[in-house]
Amino acid sequence: MSHDVPSPQVLLLPDWQHAAPAPWLKLWQTAHGYRLVAQHDGLRPLRGDWMMQLEEAVLQSKPALTPDVTLVANGLGCLLVAAWAAHSRHSHRIKAALLVAPLDAELDALRARLASWSPIPRQPLPFPSLLLGRHDDPDCSFLRAQAFAHAWGSEFMDAGPCGPQSAASGLGDWPQGRALLQRVQDKAQVLPRNESDVTKAALTTSANRHPDR
Repeated sequence: MSHDVPSPQVLLLPDWQHAAPAPWLKLWQTAHGYRLVAQHDGLRPLRGDWMMQLEEAVLQSKPALTPDVTLVANGLGCLLVAAWAAHSRHSHRIKAALLVAPLDAELDALRARLASWSPIPRQPLPFPSLLLGRHDDPDCSFLRAQAFAHAWGSEFMDAGPCGPQSAASGLGDWPQGRALLQRVQDKAQVLPRNESDVTKAALTTSANRHPDR
């Protein structure tokens, strides 16, 4: 039996304000060997510090001839991906990203506590991505999630009324999320790198089938 195929390098980027990552992220870490990118301060997050931690995590990943690192981000971690990709010289290392329930740091209720996270970067991501938005998310309206997806060139999907962050949601290992991760990784295999920004923008058409409530 051959062992020449390397294990996928997946970096997990949790939300802020949590003593522990979302249950499904923790399960993905332990069950699948993905790496959780720990931040210095989850209660008083500074964008520059979080970007530095992600940069180090990407550089510590084993180098490959093709993009080899996949990002899985939750909440504020989604904004981290956008900010890091807009400034890093190593974004070519990223194969794809799964962005789950982004947080809107420009909300009046959050702006003062997350001052360093505004303005939210709107540049297209230089790698394929899939963003899940929720109708019942108090930290990001459905329309704002759609707007982020459009700006970042991400495929958009309606996550439904049950948010994947909630410990009470009973998602466990969240197999649906694993399927979406595989979906965006597979898409990265066939999507030409130099055409990804234009092509991905067309993938947001599914958002038009889910008007905001």
